[in-house]
Amino acid sequence: MGLGGVSVASDYPEVSKDELERILNSLKKRFQNGDYPNYKERIDRINRLKLLVEENSEDFHKALQNDFGTRHEQLSLLSDTLPIIASAKHISKNLSKWMKPEKRKPNFPLGLLGAKAFIHNQPYGVVGIISPWNFPLNLSLGPLVEVFAAGNNAMMKLSEFVPETSDLTEKLVKEYFNDDEVVVINGGPQTSQSFAGLAFDHLLFTGSTHIAKKIAYEASENLVPLTLELGGKSPVIVGPKAKMKKSVDKIMMGKLLNAGQICISPDYVFLPEGKENEFVEHAKSYVQESYETLKNNPDYTSIIHLNHYERLRSYISDAKSKGAEIVEINPANEDLTQQEHHKIPPTLILNPTDDMEVMKNEIFGPILPVMSYKNFDETIKYVNHNPKALALYYFGDDAKEVDDLLNKTTSGQLVTNDVLFQFSMHDLPFGGVGPSGSGSYHGHDGYRNFSHKRAVLKGQNLIDAGKMVSAPYSEKTEKNIKNLA
Repeated sequence: MGLGGVSVASDYPEVSKDELERILNSLKKRFQNGDYPNYKERIDRINRLKLLVEENSEDFHKALQNDFGTRHEQLSLLSDTLPIIASAKHISKNLSKWMKPEKRKPNFPLGLLGAKAFIHNQPYGVVGIISPWNFPLNLSLGPLVEVFAAGNNAMMKLSEFVPETSDLTEKLVKEYFNDDEVVVINGGPQTSQSFAGLAFDHLLFTGSTHIAKKIAYEASENLVPLTLELGGKSPVIVGPKAKMKKSVDKIMMGKLLNAGQICISPDYVFLPEGKENEFVEHAKSYVQESYETLKNNPDYTSIIHLNHYERLRSYISDAKSKGAEIVEINPANEDLTQQEHHKIPPTLILNPTDDMEVMKNEIFGPILPVMSYKNFDETIKYVNHNPKALALYYFGDDAKEVDDLLNKTTSGQLVTNDVLFQFSMHDLPFGGVGPSGSGSYHGHDGYRNFSHKRAVLKGQNLIDAGKMVSAPYSEKTEKNIKNLA
């Protein structure tokens, strides 16, 4: 399964539904026997996962490089391996505190009579993880840290788009973990469909909204609770008084990191009318400073697959045919029509219209539509009349503009004067809303997301409260009932 349903030929043999169910049942067995991982076991699992990444980071970086064609090892360190290590450290430090019961106050008069109420965070059981190709470690082993912290076992379906990374992950997981803790599944599209239909206790899917609908359909057969981390079109709104060069530098960094193949990458920009030329010049300057060349530059990431390359090229052609101005930023004027890797130069699309494919679909590449507005309220109206975004970015220092975006729009995250870094915040939940996702994780919120919040009420024996509000009914029972309000 890929972005937007684009299929890709897979060399992986399909794994049968019967075999998948056998593996799942094996992972469920300990929970069915009432054997739930305690604090010590959870910490041990997290430490082994951290060790797995630390000891094999170089091999992971090489695998990612080979799968993408061009992807710098420092980018993989920044976006794939280091975040898992940092998350493991953060969660290990805080887990004992998170596992304590959450006290709640019983209603009158039960609390007065000595009753106790609390939330007991309990493992769901077996959590399924379906991860994408763009950050294949961070979005598979990353949530696994939180799944383990919550005391669950896991079963992971990795992406067939990055076979070398997926194979290495499967091999190492088998070395560092037992198959009654976590199992990695590699297989083709039919395996993905069968995997989504398993009777997990919880399922995390990261990918496109289009595929999420299919995942939800398959999971509905077993009423599996879902966490959906999707994407959509994340807007960037540049305020009238924003510092333009600083804003453009940050926007272009976010757009070009991993060649824009990020679910929270800036998807289109709203500029004050008349600022278009200034934006273009600053964008050209940023690309020139960051990427003097593109074709054989290891710093500039390839598009993952020919299908995605052709999809992105079609967006540019469609926009041009419908009247948009195309600004291709190619610092060394290289010929990119013949190349070993699928690279697309940074491309600005000026004056896009809603009938263009680039404005209908999540881009997931180094293409950036640029629109303009006369009045700031136009941006709010446009955002609200389109599907709710995973991230909304604002550049400027106007308190009213920030307040309006905070209270008059909805998105998974709101970020001011920066891009992307919200994903790295341990104490902020990461998730979407509506078509950009449901549920959230990271840090404590991830622990909560992968835990069943079991309500517990410990009654008291001083007075039989039930008799105070049950038959035979009288004026006294009516008074007692009203006292409960």
